[in-house]
Amino acid sequence: MEPVEAEEEILNIDAGSLQQKDTPMIPAVIERCAGIDVGKTFLTVCLLTGPADGEPKVETRKFGTFHADLEVLRLWLTEEQCTRVVMESTGCYWKPVFNILEESVAVCLTNGQDVKNRKGHKTDWNDCRWLAHLLRHGLIRASFIPPKPVRELRDLTRRRKQVLSNAGSERNRIHKVLEEANVKIGSVLADVFGVSGQLMLDALLEGKATVEEVANLARHTARKKIPEIIQSLEGNRLDGHYRMLITLSLEHLAFLEKQLQQIDAEILSRVQQPEFRQAFELLQTVPGVKQDGAASILAEIGPDMAQFPSEAHLSSWAGVCPGNNCTGGKAKPAKIPRGNRWLRTTLVECAWAASKKKDCFLKDRFWRLAARGKKRALVAIAHTVLVLLYRSLATGQPYQERGAIELNEQKRNRLIRHHVRRLGKLGIAVSSLRLAGPNDPGYVASAPAS
Repeated sequence: MEPVEAEEEILNIDAGSLQQKDTPMIPAVIERCAGIDVGKTFLTVCLLTGPADGEPKVETRKFGTFHADLEVLRLWLTEEQCTRVVMESTGCYWKPVFNILEESVAVCLTNGQDVKNRKGHKTDWNDCRWLAHLLRHGLIRASFIPPKPVRELRDLTRRRKQVLSNAGSERNRIHKVLEEANVKIGSVLADVFGVSGQLMLDALLEGKATVEEVANLARHTARKKIPEIIQSLEGNRLDGHYRMLITLSLEHLAFLEKQLQQIDAEILSRVQQPEFRQAFELLQTVPGVKQDGAASILAEIGPDMAQFPSEAHLSSWAGVCPGNNCTGGKAKPAKIPRGNRWLRTTLVECAWAASKKKDCFLKDRFWRLAARGKKRALVAIAHTVLVLLYRSLATGQPYQERGAIELNEQKRNRLIRHHVRRLGKLGIAVSSLRLAGPNDPGYVASAPAS
């Protein structure tokens, strides 16, 4: 055998070397830009200036995070005629910086996963220089930052969900205290905080009524359960300690309900503004989307769809599209992307509502997909709902209901054959079968015989 020729030399260019010198393979597209590594107490900033076809001038500085320090940062970037700035979306610490720089320079927010540095080479100075290098060469995928009115509406809708979650936690605490006090009323009543449950709970907290008197406070259909209610209350250990804990929880619930009313009123007043009114009404034409859902969706994506090139981009951003995991020409199982969890939660709630709506094609589609799992079907319906929302907002036209899906002759006959096979597996033989239309005078679907 002839001697094997020397292999080509493999050059390992790591992230650290890229930070020290621009690669000639990727041309620069921005002449004056800066990268900011955001922290809680200080910022490290790297400014790159110079012609796109040459080596940039590198200048790094450190700033505090107080308002005066951020103003100094803004003045420095303005004097250097910096056109774009990039920083990672690190918790909420990027927001004060964005508030100061928003009106003076174009701020680009990026996902930390897209610009992650190599392990073992991470420092604040390296991070800001690496961010500036990526931005200079146009390698940053910017995140969507909506206008200020949309951001304020988003704060309200997200706070509303948090208040609802806190109220649910407080109700669970009351259930826990009742169980500890041997009050099993939660095992009898479907809702302890309904009309009947609230009356009984108030009587128990007073501690003056007998078990029979408390049970007789039941209303409507709950009166059928009076014997079971008496059994659930007999021998309870609801003393002063447990009454105090329940009273504290009820007072907190009343406070949360008052806050919820204030938030709902503020949200309703904001969505009635001219920039939101038309989009708010268009969203409610889509199946499963009502007032609360429309406000939450509008707060997450905004009324203008220009920032999303297509419905596929919006679905990926929301995290309701199928995941991609293809290698070697084979598609492997993949989870949905993380996306916007607030928007995805709202879309799934709307999908549940759409799956129960009569004469709606989404209901039929949900139950066809539910054979592979209801959770998968819900995500698929949420994806469809988002596509319909995007089309309504992009075109400015309300959604037109398609109605329930009508089965054609081929699908109807396939369903008949499927059920005939199922009957056979259950031990029921079908003696005759004629595949004909339901309007046929001699139509006979099946004639079962044991």
